[in-house]
Amino acid sequence: MISLRSIPPLRGEIRENEVMSLHTSWRVGGPADIWFKPADLDDLSRFITSLDDSVPVTWLGLGSNLLVRDAGIRGAVIASHGVMSHLEKLDSHIVDAGSGVPCARIAKQCSRWGLARAEFFAGIPGTLGGALAMNAGAFGGETWIHVLDVDVMKRSGQIINRMANEYDISYRSVVLPGTESGSEWFVSARLRFDEDPDADPKAIRELLARRKELQPIGLPSCGSVFRNPPDDHAARLIEASGLKGFAIGGAVVSDKHANFIINTGAATATDIEAVINYIHDTVADQHGVDLIPEVRIMGDRT
Repeated sequence: MISLRSIPPLRGEIRENEVMSLHTSWRVGGPADIWFKPADLDDLSRFITSLDDSVPVTWLGLGSNLLVRDAGIRGAVIASHGVMSHLEKLDSHIVDAGSGVPCARIAKQCSRWGLARAEFFAGIPGTLGGALAMNAGAFGGETWIHVLDVDVMKRSGQIINRMANEYDISYRSVVLPGTESGSEWFVSARLRFDEDPDADPKAIRELLARRKELQPIGLPSCGSVFRNPPDDHAARLIEASGLKGFAIGGAVVSDKHANFIINTGAATATDIEAVINYIHDTVADQHGVDLIPEVRIMGDRT
């Protein structure tokens, strides 16, 4: 357990026992010991280096791919959205973006700049930092196809540069060989896109309209709960298992898209996790497929 008394004066917002339901798209989750929104990278570095190495650190963007259990998160939560938010075009092909930039903003701005193949970012309901951490994708595109290099902050507070080829990248997986998970975090990236002078913002509007038609947009959810297995779709398997509309407490499998779980207003994180586990076990029993969660589940159960 950490407290504000152990942390030096900082310029950003810092709170004790901050309820995470205020910061996650499922609108559930217990308190974090410390929640911190830095003023800038120097402020963040000062905060990180004030923590004992044993204190767990969780980075939070828009909270759109995260289930925080009801007893909350031990350690420190760092809110990146609205902080690492720079987005600029460096040359005819390359964009420099902070990890706190919403992916939808990247898609829209690249279209304005006449850059192609960034449209898929409009379908990712999170920030670039989260997209980098899990190689997020949508509409057939994936984040790391476009990454040239990244800046990361180490536990020491130092920022270093890493090239994309230092990472092992696969479907919804990003691993830095020889590095312990949670020992460094993405703060920015250089992304490469093709030039397209005829880029039309209408393409993004059409993708978003398609997403709205197929997914329960606007309701409390985390987006897709499970990864798609090879040569199949998690939603198809869940629907084929008769699970659309299945509910535990206030958590229900969407009738619109079976790979979405909706908080109907009174769900707890325990309800949602129980539905996730039930879906997993039912699909395994009926179809022999081991669905892997795409959502991150963290925190204490009690």
